Amino acid sequence: MNQELTKKLAPGHTTCAGCGIPVIVRTILGATKDPVIVSNATGCLEVTTTIYPYTAWKIPYIHSAFENAAATISGVEAAQKALLKKAKLKKSAKGGSAFGGKAKLVVFGGDGGTYDIGLQSLSGALERGHEFLYVCYDNGGYMNTGGQRSGGTPLGANTETEPAGLDSFGKSRNRKDLMEIVKSHGIKYLAQANVAYPNDLAMKAKKALETKGPSFLLVLQPCTNLWKFPTSRYVRLGRLATETNFWPLYEIEKGNYVINYVNKNPKKVEEFLKEQGRFKHLFEEKNKKVIKEIQKSVNGNWKKLVEMSGSK
Repeated sequence: MNQELTKKLAPGHTTCAGCGIPVIVRTILGATKDPVIVSNATGCLEVTTTIYPYTAWKIPYIHSAFENAAATISGVEAAQKALLKKAKLKKSAKGGSAFGGKAKLVVFGGDGGTYDIGLQSLSGALERGHEFLYVCYDNGGYMNTGGQRSGGTPLGANTETEPAGLDSFGKSRNRKDLMEIVKSHGIKYLAQANVAYPNDLAMKAKKALETKGPSFLLVLQPCTNLWKFPTSRYVRLGRLATETNFWPLYEIEKGNYVINYVNKNPKKVEEFLKEQGRFKHLFEEKNKKVIKEIQKSVNGNWKKLVEMSGSK
């Protein structure tokens, strides 16, 4: 493995085979040469990289509870400001020690710790204007604890707490529009990315880390374990999510929308759904109407995004 990629997160963690979380973390942390301090909400990333007494982290790292990772980084940012004011910290320390100069501050949280449990502390930190990057790796459920539904779980998915069966087609509501929730705080830069498009993710991470004030990245992370697809196909699933417009790639910079990937002939959303065991029940005759509802929602969201971006 390229040593540059492992300077901040080492190999030897215990993420599942076919998990894209390490790619997300290394791509984002590799987008800056500045020292970095990470705050991490409870979740898949935390439990697989900090198996006591070992750690895969080679940079200052704080495990916060599910609900307060953004509050934790707010305190770190306030401490940095105080140290700078007292001239006990340099304004820049590129390539140097995290303790020799001002560090970039990054939070990682899953969709459970971001859409739901940690939303209040994220909202507070954004509203106060703390300078940090929040990264939500979105695998569409509480995957660390067995696959319960979250606010990021798509309509129709079979989950442990909203299972498909005789009287249910699975998740009964659409996922939250987290990008619009975050945008409403008036931050300068936020973007939606996908682990299957690492160059696009790296570009967005660089922009986010250079933004003054808070920034936000929402990154799709297909979960081989609970989406139920072969471990070798997470890139294929990620690409299908974008090729069907289920997961568009776009940025919102100073309120302006920019679409980063336009497929003039998008695939039908069922191409994405049929590859996953969590949606297999939707292809039964009684549930096919749900696929039509999902396609209608995808089409409507894409049309709205195109209008907001001014694209044709």
